[in-house]
Amino acid sequence: MIKVPTMHSEFTFQQIVESIPNAIILVDREGKIAFVNRQAEMLFDYNRDELSGQSIERIVPHRYREKHPGYRNMFFDDPKARAMGVGRELFALRKNGSEFPVEIGLNPLITANGTLVLVSIIDITERKRAEERFRMIVESAPNAMVLINGEGKTTLVNSQMEKIFGYSKEDLINVEFENIIPSLFKERDAGYRNSFFAMLPDTPVNNVHNLFAMHKDGTIFPVEISFHPIEHAEGTLVLAIIIDITERKNQEVNRLKSEFLTNMSHELRTPMNAIIGFSEMLIDKKVGELNAKQLEYLNDIYASGTHLLQLINDVLDLSKIEAGKIELITESFSVPNVIGEVVKVLKPLADKKGITISLYLLESVDRVCIDKSKFRQILYNLLSNAIKFSNWEGGISIETFPSNDNCFALKVRDTGIGIAREDIDRLFAPFVQLDSGTARRQEGSGLGLTLTKKIVELHHGKIIVESEINQGSEFTIILPRHISNN
Repeated sequence: MIKVPTMHSEFTFQQIVESIPNAIILVDREGKIAFVNRQAEMLFDYNRDELSGQSIERIVPHRYREKHPGYRNMFFDDPKARAMGVGRELFALRKNGSEFPVEIGLNPLITANGTLVLVSIIDITERKRAEERFRMIVESAPNAMVLINGEGKTTLVNSQMEKIFGYSKEDLINVEFENIIPSLFKERDAGYRNSFFAMLPDTPVNNVHNLFAMHKDGTIFPVEISFHPIEHAEGTLVLAIIIDITERKNQEVNRLKSEFLTNMSHELRTPMNAIIGFSEMLIDKKVGELNAKQLEYLNDIYASGTHLLQLINDVLDLSKIEAGKIELITESFSVPNVIGEVVKVLKPLADKKGITISLYLLESVDRVCIDKSKFRQILYNLLSNAIKFSNWEGGISIETFPSNDNCFALKVRDTGIGIAREDIDRLFAPFVQLDSGTARRQEGSGLGLTLTKKIVELHHGKIIVESEINQGSEFTIILPRHISNN
């Protein structure tokens, strides 16, 4: 409380108040203005004669005037220094009727004429504009942003925070930041939690933390957070920029998985080639005669080894594609010739089931320049699947025809068990085999169609599937006639 007992002191006080850069107004208990300084005149656009002796409500907006005397009486009943309207926005009124945002400080002053209140008024219009610009920048940012006060509570969030965390903005305001990023304070004592934000101003601006956040539904997900201290009238605030790195982590996991599969596939292929090679030598009787039972067992070993090697090769190819380590080796070749080669290899399997393979190859689709071995693999996968899932004594057709000026189509149609419409999207998921209706589980890795789709996409082509249960399936591949190695 300030005391001004003498006339000399009052004169000195007036000199001091006039030199203060803020607007200063002295008000008595009845709300009458006893004194205004030069800054107050300039701020409200009145001269001091127009304000002296007038009610303080003259500079209070109309919507606040009814309650203002009550607030004044509360102050004089317990006069002590305080900020007016803590937690609320305050506005003052100029002579021309315009309103502007203010910060107001109250201080009791004892004079020879009784207790007055010294009102310090600061125009915060520019600060509000700056804060609004800041809010607009935060709101339009592509990353989640949250402003945190010294108590560790959120004071501002943007729409990206809503999107990433699943909360509404109202749910995220004024909550403990550790409830959103629990891993930031995990296994830390209360002292660390209380001092964390105090330490941040000394932290480099480009600090980045890889932590785990909590979604509204309780799920935990990885995030990358950087903290940026901001000096504010309310003290030091911290702007946290949060990036959901789930996809980045998934890509890293997939990369490591692909590298592991590649390494393991190479390790497995070497012994499998030895098993197949030696069993083939024994079957060919290059090391001596065999009885019927021995030959049967060796054929089983050879068949199983060949099947396992194909699975290993599929895994290797898939892992290479996913890791981006496979390249297309293009060459010019005849499409009908390659189709004939693949049909010749698989015809014995079709013959065992009495399946007829019919070819409808247009002369307009002959030479192309793409990856020959990959095209052969596409057709091998489609035709072997058609044979596997066709009914006994069924039929399979292979067609080629132009698609547009620079593309051609390969269509493989069977009369097999078909695929349910709701299962078609699952066809190309790795390691997935479908059981539909009357279908029995078939041998295989579930990788054939996955590889086929990825190889087609490597050629910038597309695959189209049409099928119904018990009505057969039709796979159409659209590929360019020519691609370069670049």
